[in-house]
Amino acid sequence: MAVAEAQRDVRYAHLGGGSGMLVSGLLWLGSGAVALALGPKEAMVALTLGGVLIFPGALLLCRLLGRSGLLADGNPFGDLARESALMMVLCIPLAFAAAAVRIEWYFPAMLVVVGAHYLPFATLYGMRLYYALGLAMAGAGFALAFGGASFASGAFVGGALELLFAPLAFVAARHEPQAAAAG
Repeated sequence: MAVAEAQRDVRYAHLGGGSGMLVSGLLWLGSGAVALALGPKEAMVALTLGGVLIFPGALLLCRLLGRSGLLADGNPFGDLARESALMMVLCIPLAFAAAAVRIEWYFPAMLVVVGAHYLPFATLYGMRLYYALGLAMAGAGFALAFGGASFASGAFVGGALELLFAPLAFVAARHEPQAAAAG
């Protein structure tokens, strides 16, 4: 499968990634609400454990919107998606380490981790939108950490960024032709 065809397949199957951004953005906002209602530690648990539900939630949303969420047989970019997710999981302990130094750094650190995780999606989806989202999230994380922002503000910024970019991804993939039969 050629690169352009593989990217088209990923865009088609996953609605340009908009479904994942939408689910993740709502999780960030929910974690911010937990921070305000219950406290920082509960919010950290909410974002971390809730993150496990992002892919299944995005897959369900894809299916509800008429896409399979499955890549075509032979699409080599499935490996890139798994590698990016693994990189993010391996970096999450750094956010907890940052929070151990200063609790307000948890969400900013997670913004940097998730932002870095999005950068390979520019290749995965063939969409420069992911450079913008990844850099915006990472930049916001650094700005919030060094700007002395409150604990919950990072969660709300993360949610706002993903919810801002999700419609752009949906629009970009709205008329995407199916590359090959999903397998």
